Amino acid sequence: MNLSHPTIQPTTVKKKGDASVFPHMKKKERVGKAAGVSDEAVYKRTGKHWHEWFAILDQAGAQKMNHTQIATYLYEEHGCPGWWSQMVTVGYEQERGLREKHERPSGYEISRSKTIAVPIAKLYQVWQDKKSRNQWLKDSDITVRKATANKSMRVTWVDGKTSLDVNFYSKGDGKSQVTVQHQKLASAKEAERMQAYWGKQLERLKEMLK
Repeated sequence: MNLSHPTIQPTTVKKKGDASVFPHMKKKERVGKAAGVSDEAVYKRTGKHWHEWFAILDQAGAQKMNHTQIATYLYEEHGCPGWWSQMVTVGYEQERGLREKHERPSGYEISRSKTIAVPIAKLYQVWQDKKSRNQWLKDSDITVRKATANKSMRVTWVDGKTSLDVNFYSKGDGKSQVTVQHQKLASAKEAERMQAYWGKQLERLKEMLK
């Protein structure tokens, strides 16, 4: 990430729990989720909670930067991993009103998940097998570009323009979870429509597997 960006003094972040870490904040409130990523996940991968990243970026003047400048700053000045630099940037832009809900650099994106009381192999099978897929998915004529059994599928959606990342996770005790990320959507309105669509389709899938 070599794009030039404004000269910014790195923010010194003290140990967790130090009340002087962000003196301009009256109260440190946890942000449960941003950019579709939980506070727990962002802390596990980056070492900081959402509210800490937001405070760091506020102090750095990030509201006057573009997306690439913010991501570069996080990567170069704070050692935030490349992919997570992008996600933290998206979360910040959404939180500060610099980006619409569901908006990503490559378009709009939504995510839906459902945990179902079946083994992971069964859950994967009803996605992979077209005959089974026809029983629950309204638009089942999708194109599977790549698939890893019981783990993931990369799919071109029926419109031929947008795509899906479908991931499968074992939850133990005969339970498993599927997560659908629908990417490259054209607008916020379309993202909201597909958010509702996948909510309904995954509920149909759960009902079928009861």
